[in-house]
Amino acid sequence: MAFKLSYKPYGEQAILIEWPNKIQDHMLYDVLEFKTKIESGLSERVKESRSAYQSLLIVYEGKVNDFDTEVELLKSIYQTLNSSQKKKQSRLWKIPVCYSSEFAIDIENLARSIRIPASEIIKLHTEPIYTVCFIGFLPGFLYLSGLNEILNTPRKAVPRLKVEKGAVAIGGNQTGIYPQESPGGWHVIGNSPIEFFNAEKTPPCFAKAGDQLKFYEVDVNRYQQITLEITNQTYSLESELVND
Repeated sequence: MAFKLSYKPYGEQAILIEWPNKIQDHMLYDVLEFKTKIESGLSERVKESRSAYQSLLIVYEGKVNDFDTEVELLKSIYQTLNSSQKKKQSRLWKIPVCYSSEFAIDIENLARSIRIPASEIIKLHTEPIYTVCFIGFLPGFLYLSGLNEILNTPRKAVPRLKVEKGAVAIGGNQTGIYPQESPGGWHVIGNSPIEFFNAEKTPPCFAKAGDQLKFYEVDVNRYQQITLEITNQTYSLESELVND
């Protein structure tokens, strides 16, 4: 499916490509496929490309001297996407989360706010298969689509100055995991012992845009065991290849 795209200059060395203002998995795959085509077709001229929910920023090695000509080239590359019938392969990552009260510091307030038991929040949070839309805000912070609408909750009016590393939280229609300690305004409902970013590894973040993610509940004992296994480098993150 081809989308109606807009092309805008973004400084002297970049072009911003925008899709319709929606969050949809098939649109994300369109963004990512276009990104791949540009990187392979214009590899000598493109310095980097950055994707988000419905946008793609192309940063060139030098100044874009003829914006209109460059846009026509990008449009011609986009047209080649329509003939691609190959299934997209991604990886499904299975992420352990402990929803114990010592970690789920906002779950009771959230339960009262949306008028369901905390146990139902856990059930609704672990049911979906989420899609990794992009990585941002912090290194290793995965922006995920697929949150159950019942859990859609406005962010905190006053953000916390300190959110613990591994905190699993909900903000608006999104859920995510804080890869390191930082300020944050999302509602914390649990914690994952997994390392989401390690600068010493290649790649430093195990997941990429287009991958999928499934949360599963663990108790405090298993959480502590996984933490120890990660420290001893004996833990293997569970995942599987899937075709979209």
